[in-house]
Amino acid sequence: MRWGLAALLAVLLAACSTNPAPAPSPAAPVAARTATQLTTGWQFRFDDSLTPEAAAALADADWQTVALPHTWNRLGEYRVGRTGATDNRQGKGWYRLRLDGSTLPAGKRHVIEFDAVGNLADLWVGGRHVGSHAGAFSRFRFDLTDFLDKAGPNTILLRADNSAPIAGSTTQHIVPLDGDFFIHGGIYRPARLLHVAPSHIALDDHGGPGVYATPTIVGGAGKLAVRVKLTGATAGQSLVAVLRDGAGRTVAEGTMPLTAQQGEASLRLDVAAPRRWNGRPDPYLYRLETRLADGRGAVDSVTVPVGFREFRVDPANGFYLNGKHLPLHGVSRHQDYLGKGWALAPEDHARDMALIAEMGANTVRFAHYQHASDWFDLADRTGMIVWAEVPFVNRPSNDGTPGSPELVANAKAQMIELIRQNYNHPSVVTWGIGNEVDLDVVTGRAPPATDARPLLRELNALSKAEDPTRPTVLADCCEATHEGAVPASERPRQPVLTGISDLMGYNRYYGWYYREIGDLGPHLDRMHARYPAIPISISEYGAGGALSQHVEDGATHKIAHASRMHPEEFQNWYHEQSWPQLRDRPYLWANWIWNMFDFSSKIRQEGDATDINDKGLVTYDRKVKKDAFFYYKAEWSTEPVVHITSRRWMVRSDPLTKIRVYSNAPAVAVTLNGKPLGNIACVESICEIKDVGLTPGANRVVATARFDGRDVSDNVEWTLTP
Repeated sequence: MRWGLAALLAVLLAACSTNPAPAPSPAAPVAARTATQLTTGWQFRFDDSLTPEAAAALADADWQTVALPHTWNRLGEYRVGRTGATDNRQGKGWYRLRLDGSTLPAGKRHVIEFDAVGNLADLWVGGRHVGSHAGAFSRFRFDLTDFLDKAGPNTILLRADNSAPIAGSTTQHIVPLDGDFFIHGGIYRPARLLHVAPSHIALDDHGGPGVYATPTIVGGAGKLAVRVKLTGATAGQSLVAVLRDGAGRTVAEGTMPLTAQQGEASLRLDVAAPRRWNGRPDPYLYRLETRLADGRGAVDSVTVPVGFREFRVDPANGFYLNGKHLPLHGVSRHQDYLGKGWALAPEDHARDMALIAEMGANTVRFAHYQHASDWFDLADRTGMIVWAEVPFVNRPSNDGTPGSPELVANAKAQMIELIRQNYNHPSVVTWGIGNEVDLDVVTGRAPPATDARPLLRELNALSKAEDPTRPTVLADCCEATHEGAVPASERPRQPVLTGISDLMGYNRYYGWYYREIGDLGPHLDRMHARYPAIPISISEYGAGGALSQHVEDGATHKIAHASRMHPEEFQNWYHEQSWPQLRDRPYLWANWIWNMFDFSSKIRQEGDATDINDKGLVTYDRKVKKDAFFYYKAEWSTEPVVHITSRRWMVRSDPLTKIRVYSNAPAVAVTLNGKPLGNIACVESICEIKDVGLTPGANRVVATARFDGRDVSDNVEWTLTP
C-alpha cells in the first residue's frame, strides 16, 4: 500500500512539472524465511569407537540409509523374553548427510534445527565441530553459515549418544538420570535447515520462536502483550504484528519502528471482545503473525498461536477456566509406539490425541519430559488442559549430593527450553519442575544424603522468572503414604516436597504397590487437611492389565505388582474402586491416570510382556482398548457406551460366570444365546449379572441400551470347554 501511494504521488508531481524526472522503481521484495526439510539422504551407523574423522571417511557401504525421524532403539514385546525385535543398545549412533552448498539460497544465514536428539548431540560440518546439545527432548539450533562451503559439497556429521547416565559416563550430568522409561537414541524428531536474512527474528533463544505473546482479559476486553527478540536489526526496519482470528481475518495490528541492532521490541494489541479458548467445548485459537519488514516488504516472519483464557486453581474447589468450575480428569502419556520407539510421525500423535479425546478426558499430563511440538499443537486444538514438565525424574544425582554444578546447569537449561519453546500454547497451564525425586531416598536405592529440594527450589524460582503467568507443579511419590500403617520409627526419612511449588501432584498407588485401595481417599483427606492452602491433585494412579490373563473376580485376586500375573479384571476393579474416591473429592484440582498407553521400560518383566509397563488403558501398539478404557469413557464421555468386559477371556472352563457391562445408559438389556436375561440397572456405569450359566461350546452374549431413540449394542462370544 505504501508503494502504491508513492507511485500515485509521483504521477501527480510529474503532471505538474515541465521537466519531470522518471519515477524510481521500488526494489524487489526480500524473500522471507524458508526451510529445507532434512528428511532423506541420511546415513546411520551405531559405533562407540568412531571418531569424526573416521566417520567422515567411511565408504557409503559402511552406512545404513535412513530417513528422519529415526531411532535405533526398539524396546518392548508382548511375550516372555526378548527376541531379535528388541534393540536396547545404549551408546553412540552416528548420522552423516551430504549437502550441496551451491543449492542454498544466496544472501541468507543457514541455521540447522533439530526438534530433538537423544540424548547428547554433537555436530560437525566439514570436519569442524559446530556445537553440542545436552538433553533428549528439546529443540536446538546451530548457525552453519560460516562452516559451509557455499560452492560445493559439505559433509554434516551428528553423533547421538544415549549412554546410560551413570557416574563417569558421557551423559552423567544430563537429566533424567533414572526413570521408568527408556531414553531412545537418535534424531527421533524432524530436522530442517532454516534460511533467514541477516536481519531476522532471533533463532538463538534456547530453541524458542523468538516471539512471546501474553494474552490477558480485562473487563471482557482482550490485551495482547507481544515481545519479540531480534538479530541484526537495521535502521529503517519495522516490526509488524498482525493478530488473525480462526477464519484468517485481521482483528488487531500494530507497527513499531526499529533502531540499528535493536535486540528486543515490545508492543501491545487490543481486541475488543476476544473469543475465549475454552477447553474441550471451544478451543478457539487466534494466530499472531509477526513480521520484520523494511521498505521492500517482509524480511522475516514467525507465526505463533494465541488463546485468550483465564484460569485459577482453588485449594478447596479445584480448577476454574474462564470463571467456570472445570473438574479436570485425564491421563498421562509417554511418546513411544511398539516397533517405532520414539520416532513418531504426525499421524501417530494425532491418533494418540484422538483416543484420549474419545475417552472423554479434558487434561493430559505430558510425562516426564518435553513432548513434540505436534503434541502441544494438538492439545491447543483439542482443548486439553496441559501439565508440561522438565525431565528431573527419580534420581537427583549420581553421587548422593544435591547435584553437581553441571547437572544443575543442565536441568535449568532444559527448564528454560521447555518454557520458551512452548510459552505461546494456551493449553499449558502449569510447568512441572520434577517427578518422584524423593523415590530413591524412600526406597533406599540411593545414599540418604541425596536431597532434591535445593535444585527443585532453583527450578521453581527459574520457572516463575521465565513465566510469571503460570503456576509451578511438582509430582511427589511418597509423602505420608504409610501413615497409620507403619510406625514412624520404622519409616525412612522422608524429605517433604509439598510447598516447594505452587501446585502439588501426588503419585499414589494404593492397592497396587502398597496397602489397600480403600486407603486412597482417606490419605488424600489427610494431605488436604495438612496443606489446606496448597491445591493438590492426583498426578498418577493405575494398575497393570495383561490382555491374555483373566480371573473371575478382580476384587478377590491377590495382586503382586512385580509378578507375571496382571489379569485385566484386576485392572478393571482397581479403576472402579479408585475413580469414585477421586471424583467425590472436589478439592482435587485434577486427576491423571497412569497411563493412557502401555510404554517401554527396561526395568519391567511383568504380566505377559517384556520391557513394557502395562498400566496403559490402550496397548503399546494402540490396537486394543482395554476394558478400563470403556469404564472411563462411560464415566467421562457423552457418547453412548455399551461395552461387555472380559471379552478376551474367550475360552472358559467354569460354567458359572458373571456378565459385566460398562455403560452410561440407565440400564442395559442382556441376552445369552438369544435368550433374554433382563434389563440390568447400571450403577455408576457398571451393569452386572451374577451366576450366569454357560452351555458347552459357543456362548453369545449381547448387551443393548437405548440412546436418544436408537439402540447401541455390543456382543462377545465365549466358548465353554468343561
